[in-house]
Amino acid sequence: MPLSAFHVVTCKFRFAIMPVMTTPASNQDEQYQEHILQGVSRTFALTIPQLPPALRRVISNAYLLCRIADTIEDDNALSSEQTRQFSDMFIEVVAGNIAAEKFAEELFILLSEHTIPAEHDLINNTPAVIRITHSFNSNQRKALERCVHIMAKGMADYQDAESLEGLKDLPAMDEYCYYVAGVVGEMLTELFCDYSGEINRNKATLMKLAVSFGQGLQMTNILKDIWEDRKRGACWLPQDIFLKDGFNLKDLQPGQADERFQNGLGVLIGVAKGHLRNALAYTCMIPPHETGIRRFCLWALGMAVLTLNKLNKHRDFTAGTQVKITRRSVKATILATNLLASHNRALNMLFAISARNLPETGIREKLGSTSCNTV
Repeated sequence: MPLSAFHVVTCKFRFAIMPVMTTPASNQDEQYQEHILQGVSRTFALTIPQLPPALRRVISNAYLLCRIADTIEDDNALSSEQTRQFSDMFIEVVAGNIAAEKFAEELFILLSEHTIPAEHDLINNTPAVIRITHSFNSNQRKALERCVHIMAKGMADYQDAESLEGLKDLPAMDEYCYYVAGVVGEMLTELFCDYSGEINRNKATLMKLAVSFGQGLQMTNILKDIWEDRKRGACWLPQDIFLKDGFNLKDLQPGQADERFQNGLGVLIGVAKGHLRNALAYTCMIPPHETGIRRFCLWALGMAVLTLNKLNKHRDFTAGTQVKITRRSVKATILATNLLASHNRALNMLFAISARNLPETGIREKLGSTSCNTV
């Protein structure tokens, strides 16, 4: 009997195998997926509908799977042991080896107020999401399962090392960004390549650029969320960048105008800029007629560049709200990228103009340095 026909049950952190029946996805499941996406991510609820119909359903589902994995990692009411237990359990749920109902029942009652109501609802309705996951073709399921496996394992490992002292160095930050975002870029690329033979011809290069694309977006989020992360006892900045100027991250306090810290922040803004330049190269490799996929990429890229600009102008910020881009800026980004989506030369000019005030660094943005990770 194939592995997907078994149900794995946890008992004191161990798994026992039992037979399980799988139920096909229903219209109600599909409606729930569309509804909850609006609640857990305004950004992806905006960008995913730009994709071709053949990709919208699977990428919506992929995002929700990643959000479930992130909810497990992010709820500070869970102990390190519980985080790892539920991360491992969710990997098996996605693979079809554990019933989603059991996972949802056990995790839902443990979630704290730190987890937003929409995420509570998502965890409670994990079975609906998983029924859709299990309806995809084998290539799509393999891509989703690999992503969840690497992400969940990696985030659990990094939670154990969470502290206000920051990560050891820039390579450690690269690895963290791979686990939470680079692997997502690889998954999206696998899905794009499954969708289009024309895209698949450039798969090797796209996979490398995808990791950098993911890191650029994740670094932007890390820099924007410095102070919110510190409030919950975490810091994802690399110590070595700041120690070069004699600044220790454990001494970081909001509101302190320390030039050494701001210099280090500038270096990381420059590194993120380099990764976003690779993101543009990735987007320009998508066939020009695939305007939906290009818009999906360009909107995220454009909003990241705008956020880096705000960070660069306000390196003394003390809350993420101070560097949040305006709705007007978002609308302008959408308008500009939509007009130029099929024109590579114009897109490169737009990037050069938009990022012209951001610092350059001597640090080379590695392409796919950890993308060889396999399950």
